[in-house]
Amino acid sequence: MVERKNHLDALAVSLLVACCLFWGFQQILIKSTVGEVPPLWQASLRFAGATVLLWLWCVVRGVKLFAHDGTLKAGLLAGALFAGEFSCIYLGLRDTTASRLTVFLYTSPFVVAVLLPRLVPTEKLRALQWIGLFIAFAAVAFAFSEGFTGGHSTALQLRGDAFALAAGTLWGLTTLVIRASKLSTASAEKTLFYQVAVTSLIAPLLSLMLGESWSFSYSAHAWGSLALQTAIGAFASYLTWMWLLRHYPATQMSSFTFLTPVFALVFGVLLLDEPLTAQLMLALCGVAIGIVLVNRKPAAR
Repeated sequence: MVERKNHLDALAVSLLVACCLFWGFQQILIKSTVGEVPPLWQASLRFAGATVLLWLWCVVRGVKLFAHDGTLKAGLLAGALFAGEFSCIYLGLRDTTASRLTVFLYTSPFVVAVLLPRLVPTEKLRALQWIGLFIAFAAVAFAFSEGFTGGHSTALQLRGDAFALAAGTLWGLTTLVIRASKLSTASAEKTLFYQVAVTSLIAPLLSLMLGESWSFSYSAHAWGSLALQTAIGAFASYLTWMWLLRHYPATQMSSFTFLTPVFALVFGVLLLDEPLTAQLMLALCGVAIGIVLVNRKPAAR
């Protein structure tokens, strides 16, 4: 029986911040590599590598991936949603700016907060927590607001925005399937295996459909970036996220994901010499306030 907690403790908060920190850095890695390695081919290599690493991890630890436990249908659905999310992200980036895509992508916590309590009543947010969620989202939108100025939206840009919104919805639905199905009692390894394995099968097909060129002859920087995206991003950090979903409230966890795009901006300042603006500092404060409100314990009666 999985021991579930009703609130995030210090361990959960530390792991969530670490995951979001790397996911923010990962955006820098992808941005610096996508010019050399086509996006969906990059995803194919990344998730194929993560599938192999996860399988080896399970062999060493004796985790059974193929035992009949009633999770197959939910697992394949979660995998398809996960693959759809990343496909929409890459397709969206062809037509819209990263700033706009980021804002639409982080509508995901609202999908979780609205739908999950209908299936898992303990995940319901209080009024103050909803306020915190809106504050965190508004802070992210404010940080990336420059992406919404400077010209009229074109049909291509609107299509990219639609892909981004779809990606955010699919991310939320993936969390919903994991939390409200038999996957909630499956091992973190098996839950993640469904997602990375299905994506490693779908991404190459989409890459071929889009006419991307395949190669294994890349620079040391590109392979280093892919190695980090695979070993830490698609394997270690996602495995940690799956473990957290088994033990902690998904609605409260989702609020922490707002840190990811803000961390990406911070890394842009530190690694790409982008300017440190008052807009970024205010966004950091807003996200922090929102997270505190979402995770604030109710007053004892």
